[in-house]
Amino acid sequence: MGKANMLGESLWDSYSNKVTTLMNNPLHQGEIFEADATARGNKLIVADYGAESCGDAVRLYWEIDPNTDTIIDSKFKSFGCGTAIASSDVMTELCIGKKVEEAVKITNLDVEMALRDDPETPAVPPQKMHCSVMAYDVIKKAAGLYMGVDAESFETEIIVCECARVSMGTLQDVIRLNNLTTVQQITDYTKAGGFCKSCIKPGGHEAMDHYLVDILADTRRKMDEDQMKAAADAGAAGVKNFEDMTMVQKIHAIDAIIDENVRQFLVMDGGDMEIIDIKSSEENIDVYIRYLGACSGCASSSTGTLYAIESTLKEKLSDKIRVLPI
Repeated sequence: MGKANMLGESLWDSYSNKVTTLMNNPLHQGEIFEADATARGNKLIVADYGAESCGDAVRLYWEIDPNTDTIIDSKFKSFGCGTAIASSDVMTELCIGKKVEEAVKITNLDVEMALRDDPETPAVPPQKMHCSVMAYDVIKKAAGLYMGVDAESFETEIIVCECARVSMGTLQDVIRLNNLTTVQQITDYTKAGGFCKSCIKPGGHEAMDHYLVDILADTRRKMDEDQMKAAADAGAAGVKNFEDMTMVQKIHAIDAIIDENVRQFLVMDGGDMEIIDIKSSEENIDVYIRYLGACSGCASSSTGTLYAIESTLKEKLSDKIRVLPI
């Protein structure tokens, strides 16, 4: 009995005070009737959305001033768990006073943040984050009904993380720009995968169309292909074009040559290397590298290995290259 109480208390403690309060005392639960909205010269919109994964459903009422497209009142009915009720209540409150085109910009993360007691502590445990995901979907349906368009027309990008509303394009750009190599790094940069975690890999709370592990692998593979192409282009074009490259292009070209000709031998001996910086002058192109793993303490790193790296880059890219370990 004591263990069960401890478990119950720990689960309850993972919900914010706002959530537990609104579960039993929602502020905007109810309905708006067509006759009342019409009498006030307004238009009533009623939208329904159900989550197949858990059976929760929500009905959203909007009373809209057709002269300004402003949502002057909103109510909801929720058929589901307490978290769904609390999330629907906050979602409804966020809609009131906004124009329809503004309400469509409300995200699931906005709802979850509004349910927090403090900005740093999640309002619900990760497995319940999907309850706030209904917010964005039912808002899209309501807006589509009012504007006479398909709800999906509001979605211009592929959304991978429903909780944080992170798109495929954003994930690919962040991986490329920051040279990310792990899913945890993606989460740190974008918040994707930081809530219900369904989008990280198959087998989570909900099945997804796209997963972070696959996006990371595909993007890294494309990055490697681009590096190889840059190196091939540089080798075919000769020294002059390499010297005219941007810093990023030079790094990609050097990385590709290292990958093709050197890295496998370093890895076989338990080591590796990375490019730290490139500095160019009229006489030299200095490539600063850092040895990793076993290479960092190997005597050959400043003699034979260093000569092999430098001579390869001189041959493939430019005879001005000097490799300097730091």
